Amino acid sequence: MMFSMDTDFGSLVFNESVMKDRLPADIYKSLLSTMITRAPLDINVANVVASAMKNWAVEKGVTHFTHWFQPMTGVTAEKHEAFISVKPGGGVIMEFSGKELVRGEPDASSFPTGGIRATFEARGYTAWDPTSYAFIKGNVLCIPTAFCSYSGEALDKKTPLLRSMQAISKEGRRLLKLFGEKDDVDVLANVGAEQEYFLIDQTMYDKRPDLIYCGRTLFGSRPPKGQDLEDHYFGAIKPRVAAYMKELDETLWRLGIASKTKHNEVAPAQHELAAIYESVNIATDHNQLIMELMKIIAPNYGLTCLLHEKPFAGVNGSGKHNNWSIATSTGENLLDPGNTPYKNARFLLFLSAVIKAVDEHQDLLRISVATAANDHRLGANEAPPAIISVFLGEELTEILDTIKKGVIYKQREETPMEIGVDVLPVFPKDTTDRNRTSPFAFTGNKFEFRMVGSSLSIAGPNFILNTIVADAMSQFADELEKAEDFIAAVNALVKRTIVEHERIIFNGNNYSEEWLVEAEERGLLNLATTADALPLFITDKNVELFEKHGVLMRSEVLSRAELLMENYVKTIHIEALTMIDLTHRCIIPAVIDYTRRALDSLQKKNSMNINLALDTTLETKLVERLAGLSGTLQKDLDSLEDAVMQAAKCGDATESARYYGTEVFYSMQALRGSVDELETLVGGKDWPMPTYGEILYSVK
Repeated sequence: MMFSMDTDFGSLVFNESVMKDRLPADIYKSLLSTMITRAPLDINVANVVASAMKNWAVEKGVTHFTHWFQPMTGVTAEKHEAFISVKPGGGVIMEFSGKELVRGEPDASSFPTGGIRATFEARGYTAWDPTSYAFIKGNVLCIPTAFCSYSGEALDKKTPLLRSMQAISKEGRRLLKLFGEKDDVDVLANVGAEQEYFLIDQTMYDKRPDLIYCGRTLFGSRPPKGQDLEDHYFGAIKPRVAAYMKELDETLWRLGIASKTKHNEVAPAQHELAAIYESVNIATDHNQLIMELMKIIAPNYGLTCLLHEKPFAGVNGSGKHNNWSIATSTGENLLDPGNTPYKNARFLLFLSAVIKAVDEHQDLLRISVATAANDHRLGANEAPPAIISVFLGEELTEILDTIKKGVIYKQREETPMEIGVDVLPVFPKDTTDRNRTSPFAFTGNKFEFRMVGSSLSIAGPNFILNTIVADAMSQFADELEKAEDFIAAVNALVKRTIVEHERIIFNGNNYSEEWLVEAEERGLLNLATTADALPLFITDKNVELFEKHGVLMRSEVLSRAELLMENYVKTIHIEALTMIDLTHRCIIPAVIDYTRRALDSLQKKNSMNINLALDTTLETKLVERLAGLSGTLQKDLDSLEDAVMQAAKCGDATESARYYGTEVFYSMQALRGSVDELETLVGGKDWPMPTYGEILYSVK
C-alpha cells in the first residue's frame, strides 16, 4: 500500500485531531485541560473517552487493548485484553470502560523491583498517562501507562520522568514569573533522540550464540578492513537496507513518530535514525517504539537489528545522542541565545542553571548512562569519556569570561564562509565549531548529551537531567525572589555561578591524555566503570535531591540502585558463562580437530622425507603455534571458570559488582585474546562461527 503523508501520518494514533472529531466538546476540553495543565482526570470524562477510543480502534480492525508500560527491565511490557464481554444468552458485545482505560493490575512481583515487592506481594497498578497518545500496534490498542506498586512506589521508567517534568515546570515557572511572564506560561523539557544501530544478515546472527545470548560478540579477531577507510559514514545506502529503512519510516509515521533523518554511520553495517523534537515524555515513549520496531521489521528483509552499545570490538559502538532543551508552553526556547546572547539575561540565567546542575551532579549524569554494555563504549573514539564536562564553544565561553571579569563583550562580526569556488553560494560561518568528543555539548539552542547508550531508555538520563536543572532553578528562584533590584541580582548570580562552576567547562579534546590529568586537577569525577559510579547513587546528597523535588522516594532510589547493580553483575555473569560454554562446545573441538589434521600432514611429510627431503617448516610452525595457543587457551579458560566460582563468594552487591568488573572481566579479556589469535590460524571452513569480516559485510 502506497504511503501518503497527508492521510497516513499519525493514522494509528488517537491524537488531538481524532479526539476533537469524536468527543463531545466539553469532554474534549476537559481532557485537553488534563493533558496541558495536568489537572486531575474525572472518571465520567474517562468513560466517554474510553468509548470513543474503543469505537475508533475497532473501526481499524482492533480486537484487544493493552496497558503499555515501561518496567525496570528497560523494554516495554503489555498484557492483551479483548474488548468483548459476554451477554446473557451467550452473545458478546465490544465494551471498554473508563475504569479499564485508567487502571490495570499487572503482577508487580514478577517484574524487577529492587526489593519493593516480594513474591507474595503481587499487586501492582498501571495508570493511564493522558499526556501520551494511545496508538494501534497490530490489532491491539496500546494505552501508555505508568506502573506503580500497591503502596505507590514507582516500578517503571515513566513515573519518575513525569515527576521530573512537574519539577522543572514548577521551578522554571518561578523564574519566568520574575521576568514578567504570565502565570499560565509553563516550562517544558523537549528531546530529540538520535538512535544508532547495526544491521547484519540474519543467517550470520543465527550462527553466533554470543550475539543471541548477550547482544554482542564475545570473540572475534579484527577483519582486514574495518572502518579504516572511513567510507561507510554517510555513504550510499544499500538497497536491502534502504528498503528496510523505508518500511521502518512508514510504520513510524503511521504511529505519529516523526523520524526525519537516516544515514550510514561510521562502522560497517552501522546506521542511524533521528526523530524530531517533542515533549520528553512522548519522545521517550516514541524511542521505545522505535527500538522495538527496528527489531520487528528487520527479519522482513533477512536482517537482524543490533542495539547493543558495542556489538563488535575494534569498530565504533552505538550511542543515542540525547538532544535536550527547555522551552515555554508558548514555544520560546529558553536555551536560544538570540542574536545578542551577551545581552540576553534570561538565556544567561537558564544557561547558568544548566552549568551549575551538571557540575554539582556529575555523579548522577554518569550514573544515568551506567551499564555494563555502555562501559565498552565510553572513552573509545566513538563516544565521550566517562568524565563529565560541558562544551560551550568559543563565543559563549568568551561571553561568560567577560561576565566573570566584569568587562564589556565585543560582539564578533559575521564572517562569510569562503570555500574558494565562485559558483558556490556565500553563507555566514557559525561563530563556533562543534566538538564531537564532549559528553555534554551546547549545539546552538540545546544540549547534546552524548553519553547515552544505544539500548538505554532515555527516561533515565532525562529524569535525572530534569531534576538536577530543576534544583538549580529552585536555588536561583529562592535567591532572586528576595532581591530588591532584580536585574542587578541576576547579573551577580550569573557571574557568581560562572566563577564557582567554570571547572566543568571544557572546549578541548576530551580524548587526550592531557585532559585526564587536567580534569583530575580540576576536581572532576572520573567514574570509569559502572561499578565505580553506582554506589554514589544512594548518597544522602542524591536521596535528598530526589525527595526535595518529589521525583523519587528514598525507597525508590535504593531499589533502583540495587536493580542497576544487579543488572550489571548479571550481564557480565551471563557473558562469562556464554564464553565458557562456547569455548568448551565450539572453540576447543574446532582447534583440536584442526590441530590433529595439521599434525597428520606434518607426520605424513616426515614419513616421505626419507626419499624426497620435503620442507616441513610451514606445518611444523603451525603445529607449534597451535599447541602453544591451545595451552594458553586452557589456562585462560581455567582462570575464567575459577573467577566465576569465586564471584559467588562475594558479599554485598557493591563487592560483587567490583569483582565482576575487574577479576571476571579481565579473565574474559584474556580468554578472548587466546581465542581471537587461534581464529587467525584455524582454516576458515574449520572455524565454528562467522568471522567479523563475514558478519560486518554480510548485507549486500
